[in-house]
Amino acid sequence: MPAAEQIRAAVLRYLDTVATGTSADIAALYAEDATLEDPVGTPPHAGRAAIEEFYRPLDAVRTTTELLTVRIAGNSAAFGFRVVTETGEQTVTVSPIDVMTFDEQAQITSMRAFWSPDDIEPR
Repeated sequence: MPAAEQIRAAVLRYLDTVATGTSADIAALYAEDATLEDPVGTPPHAGRAAIEEFYRPLDAVRTTTELLTVRIAGNSAAFGFRVVTETGEQTVTVSPIDVMTFDEQAQITSMRAFWSPDDIEPR
């Protein structure tokens, strides 16, 4: 099991990569057979290729992230954060709570994002 410090670093790396990396960079943080359910209740994406495809829309927008809180227990982390996405003249803010599990190398093995359309703040 990864140490709490490794998990915290992985969460920070994830948020930084969402803000500054490509969809391929983000997908590389996931284990090859990882799953992603974003938002919870939608069909999950399984495998790194499907996860990269999920993040592909971020390649065309400017994104910033801010960690608000994180809790680590065992091989899992639950964290609240703010993500701001700018697409041309529209800015969208959402503050989800993600729950991730990690393998021995602190790669993401599963991610579930808790948010709904009611949580989106367009500007």
